[in-house]
Amino acid sequence: MNKRPIIIDTDPGIDDALAIAIALYAGELDVKLITTVAGNVGVDKTTYNALRLLKFFEKESIPVAVGADKPLIRPYEDASYIHGKSGMEGYDFEDPTCTPITENAVNAMRRIITESKEPITIVAIGPLTNVALLLKVYPEVKENIKEVVMMGGSLSRGNMGVMSEFNVGVDPEAAYILFHSGVDIAMVGLDIGLKALVLPEDSEEIKTMNKTGEMAYCLFKKYRGGSFNTGLKMYDSTAIAYLLAPEIYEVVDTYVDVELAGSMTAGCTVVDLKGYLKQSNNAKVCIDVDADKFRKWFKESIRKCN
Repeated sequence: MNKRPIIIDTDPGIDDALAIAIALYAGELDVKLITTVAGNVGVDKTTYNALRLLKFFEKESIPVAVGADKPLIRPYEDASYIHGKSGMEGYDFEDPTCTPITENAVNAMRRIITESKEPITIVAIGPLTNVALLLKVYPEVKENIKEVVMMGGSLSRGNMGVMSEFNVGVDPEAAYILFHSGVDIAMVGLDIGLKALVLPEDSEEIKTMNKTGEMAYCLFKKYRGGSFNTGLKMYDSTAIAYLLAPEIYEVVDTYVDVELAGSMTAGCTVVDLKGYLKQSNNAKVCIDVDADKFRKWFKESIRKCN
């Protein structure tokens, strides 16, 4: 079986940690590079967290490259109130033995993409700053990008602002660049994450599966993305599920734009399902998920981990 080569652009983050775990142990995927960005916490912490995760999973041969420490234009706002000060509160990880590569994230992404014999998929599960810089500085890489699968945006309302989902809301200009880049995009947004829950009985089951399950359970107890007692939102794993279990989603081709100027709506993803804007489709957008099938897929995926 040919593995699908991917780059994970991330801001770990508790839900990022589980998405990374699933990707690393999925037989269908080949993680070529992990790039870090300021998002849930600052880039120094997200980079340290990525390295700690690779140490935990015994996958330190995968390179980590440091990316943007702030959005393109706007002041940076983190989500440490959700993930804790370190970004991964709740589990006592060992210190990493590896360090990031010397290349910055954008240059490393460019190298991996241009050297690959088959098109690369970028899985973006944090703010899109690195991806936007890549597309602007090295537009020639578009020819060898299969698609960008992003966890971000919303069909309806937000979780950072009234209309803005966090990953897009942190850096709306970066999201705008991506949606106007011409690359193939799959958007797995906030609406999907709100339905993709790990229920209390799932957490108890996951706890005893393996080392990863135990780690996940400890993180879940500190995670504020939902409630440990009523269901935790596995936002970032929904992007990995799009690659590995696309049949659980309802997907439409449509036009998406990003509001930049609105004083109360900056970061809103305008998903034009009815064609009001008379623009050509530029994204595949997940509009629904089978929640029971997601829970089953998520647990089966964690079971495959270390």
